[in-house]
Amino acid sequence: MTDTRSHMANEVLKDGTAVTIRAIRRGDAKSVLQAFSKFDRDSIYQRFFQLKKELTSAELTQITEVDFSQVFALVATTQTRDGEILIGGGRFVCDPDESWESADLAFLTDQAYQGRGVASLILKHLLKIAREKRLVRFKADVLADNRSMIRVFQRSGLPMSQKRRRNVIHVTLTL
Repeated sequence: MTDTRSHMANEVLKDGTAVTIRAIRRGDAKSVLQAFSKFDRDSIYQRFFQLKKELTSAELTQITEVDFSQVFALVATTQTRDGEILIGGGRFVCDPDESWESADLAFLTDQAYQGRGVASLILKHLLKIAREKRLVRFKADVLADNRSMIRVFQRSGLPMSQKRRRNVIHVTLTL
């Protein structure tokens, strides 16, 4: 079994942009804040189901300080002339009420990089970790108008079921 705290892989987006998919680190707090400040209102709303202007210190700690036993979080970064920037992230949180067989899944991608395969690459790596941890399924609540996230799940190749309640689609991916 691999050490998920040191997970790192070089990948290429659909448009040829080189990215690194790696485990989030405590030291990523500044990068997370910089990335969050560039996210558009729709992306923030689709991820948090509410509008937020900034992250609280508690939220920042929750995002960057994960235990890698119940919570697994990866980020996608790319190099620019200004250095490494964070362009997206994804995580899953194991559900102890379901005998650790199920995990809730969530993603956020910088608008400038949406539609280029960031979430799909992160999902690929989260899936590898989940299978090593012997998870059976991922669950995600997605706003009904977030068609791009639904497409990521549909294109994952995993068996998928959906239940809609008002404006939220509950997705289950069988691993």
